[in-house]
Amino acid sequence: MNQFTEFTTRTELDSALAITITNLLSEAIKQKGKASIAVSGGSTPKGLFSILSKSEIDWSKVTITLADERWVELDSKDSNTRLVHENLLQNNASAAKFFHLKQGDVLSSETLTDLNLAANNSLLPLDVLILGMGEDGHTASLFPCSEQIVEGLDETNSDVLLSVEPKTAPHQRITFSFASLSASENVFLHLCGDNKQTVLRKALNGDDKFEMPIRAFLHHPSLQTQIYWAP
Repeated sequence: MNQFTEFTTRTELDSALAITITNLLSEAIKQKGKASIAVSGGSTPKGLFSILSKSEIDWSKVTITLADERWVELDSKDSNTRLVHENLLQNNASAAKFFHLKQGDVLSSETLTDLNLAANNSLLPLDVLILGMGEDGHTASLFPCSEQIVEGLDETNSDVLLSVEPKTAPHQRITFSFASLSASENVFLHLCGDNKQTVLRKALNGDDKFEMPIRAFLHHPSLQTQIYWAP
């Protein structure tokens, strides 16, 4: 299931989504004393991050993480962790905690085991999830080209994080599984541009989630994915 909201400009979208996220995080803090949010990388969320970082909430009670990360050095231009630190963990949001997905030099089975345990104990289920989408219909690092896609989309998978080796994109990845992401209280798909609207239309008009993994979120019968799009 999904709900589509169109905005006239990206700034309008970013402002509206930032307000919505702020309210959801505030409510989570009010209800349970803490809140968690996973965001995605790329250039699309930079404006959102800038606005959200100035929100007047108790950021010290918020944990921020990534839906996925490339296994690169933290100072790399390809690091989503760097993107979040430079654009979101600023201003008021500098008080937030950050749950690192990229830990150590090697993405070993031991590292995955430790991260799975830590995520289950301190992070999940997420209060807010902000997804992006690639031109091939991938989301997070759930790539249709990867050998790990069946595991990644398995709704019964108890491993919340997995290692992914995409064949059509650089770098080894670590990503949350569909099972863990779909348990989020609030799921948003943040898209900008005509090309992404074309990809979205294709995803909505088909049901093969292994061809376009974003379909797992868009067509799930009990999951409400809120799509925010601007030109």
